[in-house]
Amino acid sequence: MKLLVRFVLIAALSPLALVPVAHAEGDAAAGKKVFRKCQACHTVDKGGKNRVGPNLYGVVGRKAGAVEGYKYSSSMASSDLVWTEENLHKYLESPRKVIPKTKMAFPGLRREKERDDVIAYLKSLSD
Repeated sequence: MKLLVRFVLIAALSPLALVPVAHAEGDAAAGKKVFRKCQACHTVDKGGKNRVGPNLYGVVGRKAGAVEGYKYSSSMASSDLVWTEENLHKYLESPRKVIPKTKMAFPGLRREKERDDVIAYLKSLSD
């Protein structure tokens, strides 16, 4: 009987594994503060310069490896990744898991709330 109950539960919950994970809306003001961890390497001004990392103005919705004048790692440049909110969330959690051999040395933002907030901040920086 216990085996049957487990089977039914697994069968009932399995479709949920296929549903994309929805993340909470972040707070752009809080994200600006969290972004301080990123500003040593990235600028966010429209038309801003690249530093160790590319300028991130307008990053949400942009193809990865597409900032003109920035020399990306071959793995980033050849990826077909688009910086959707979901992809940014995964990347900001653990950059090297998403793009192996990326030049980004930052280990990631472990707290989901920080990732949500930074993404909200980055979303606010576009035309």
